[in-house]
Amino acid sequence: MNSNRRKFLKTLAAAGAVSAFPASPWLNLAAVDPKPPGSFDFIFFTDTHIQPELDAAHGCAMAFAKIGASKPDFAICGGDLVYDVMSEGRHRADMLFDLYQRTEDSLKMPLHHTIGNHDVFGILTKSGVEPTDPGYGKKMYEDRVGARTYYSFDHKGYHFIVLDSIFPTPDRLWEARVDDAQLHWLGDDLSRIEPRAPVIVITHVPLITGYLAYGPQPDGATRYSTASVANSSDVIALFEGRNILAVLQGHLHINELVNYKNCQYACCGAVCGNWWHGPRLAFPEGYTVVSLRDGKITWRYQPYGFKSVDPREKF
Repeated sequence: MNSNRRKFLKTLAAAGAVSAFPASPWLNLAAVDPKPPGSFDFIFFTDTHIQPELDAAHGCAMAFAKIGASKPDFAICGGDLVYDVMSEGRHRADMLFDLYQRTEDSLKMPLHHTIGNHDVFGILTKSGVEPTDPGYGKKMYEDRVGARTYYSFDHKGYHFIVLDSIFPTPDRLWEARVDDAQLHWLGDDLSRIEPRAPVIVITHVPLITGYLAYGPQPDGATRYSTASVANSSDVIALFEGRNILAVLQGHLHINELVNYKNCQYACCGAVCGNWWHGPRLAFPEGYTVVSLRDGKITWRYQPYGFKSVDPREKF
């Protein structure tokens, strides 16, 4: 058993029961924790975009040190662990994932991951990677992180659902979309919990955001939808009749809250801020502290004091 596999199993044991496809060799279907919802904190950090340039590894280490010192029950990464394996070859992709894994080891707590667009290996033709490469697409991420790209788990009476919002297209670009197989899984997963059970959903690309009304298009925008999930209405329809406390979202590197049908859709600021070039639209580098208290949720954004070596605007 390799070290990534051992680490993943240790994380599951510490964080609670997990459900996913029954046929998965890694995850076993389990019932929701029957206990009433408890009280604890966890950390949601997103868009680390780790790289050797721009002092990014030091910035991630700073963030992780502050996260660790707060002693949360666990942490969830909202995607874009590395920058970037979509457009790079095998050598740099391996180096970036190695760098991320060395840095995240300092967290010393259960850690769950969400896949981001920059974590999908070689899908852009300029990478020079062939689709026959054994790590092509999401396989490298799955192997490195040791988890499926979507799954669920329970902790102290709360149900957590981690979605995969990245959909590589046949012409080797990508779209933000939750595919049909995942929608089927999501409906089945939600059907297995009591309707009043409190649920927190995590997705890299937002399901709902007002960003398109005021912000520039993010890097890598194509003719496909990449700023929000193209079929978000299909996902949100499955939330009907469920106690969805919040949907925590990354990708846009901003802090924003949209309330829709009594659910809070929160875009959360990035560890890397403006891609390691300072604040992003006035939101500094940071992470989100989420507090769950007897079935209720609140959160606050926590800057960690990083100073860019090359501050500038970047969209």
